[in-house]
Amino acid sequence: MSEGPYNIRTDVAYAPLERIDIGALAQSVEPWFNQTLCQVNDCVVRLGVVHGEFHWHHHDNEDEFFYVLEGLWIIDLGDRSVELKPGQGFVVPKGVRHKTRAPVRTVILMAEGAGVIPTGDA
Repeated sequence: MSEGPYNIRTDVAYAPLERIDIGALAQSVEPWFNQTLCQVNDCVVRLGVVHGEFHWHHHDNEDEFFYVLEGLWIIDLGDRSVELKPGQGFVVPKGVRHKTRAPVRTVILMAEGAGVIPTGDA
């Protein structure tokens, strides 16, 4: 699945019991890259390598967790913006309209329900 300038891959790239070298993968791709790494129960873990802005959207049925590995990740929530630096994480609850952006090349991990539509429900 790829929409607009985003390279979004929802296929599960790694099976259970398979080593995932997140650092090497992150260095081998260009922004906007989003790959589902693995599935854990009913959730998926995705790698994002981003620089720039994503569009406003929300997820009707799934919360979304962001964790920053490198760079700076900003989550706009309408009434406020949350800045995340490496080692910091944040949950956007289902139904909450948000827009994300990275003023510099940023590497993030995301955890969300396996059925989530990465570009949002609306």
